[in-house]
Amino acid sequence: MSPFKGQTGLKRILNAAGYSLDGLRAAFTGEAAFRQLVLLNAVLIPLAFVVRVTPGERALLIGVCLLALIVELLNSAVEAAIDRISLELHPLSKNAKDMGSAAQAIALTLIAVVWGLTLLG
Repeated sequence: MSPFKGQTGLKRILNAAGYSLDGLRAAFTGEAAFRQLVLLNAVLIPLAFVVRVTPGERALLIGVCLLALIVELLNSAVEAAIDRISLELHPLSKNAKDMGSAAQAIALTLIAVVWGLTLLG
């Protein structure tokens, strides 16, 4: 049992919500890519309510947008952890960062594919 896992119940939920808000704030202030994705989501998510699609398709259009934000948060977390360990160039650090970038590229491709197929199909 971790000594850092002492809270339970409502206190744990409130703490977790605070940590999540801190993470969102850190990503928004410190990561240009996250801000760009927020802007993309600010356009696409309202658009999902304007286009004529089924409720399931609408959920998918919104879901892929939110997925890209999740991937960017995880990618930024990996990069921060790698940089915390060492700023020295290392092949494993490069691999970890490149894999995070690749995950984000796939998430963005998924947005394009899902929106394209839904709107054109």
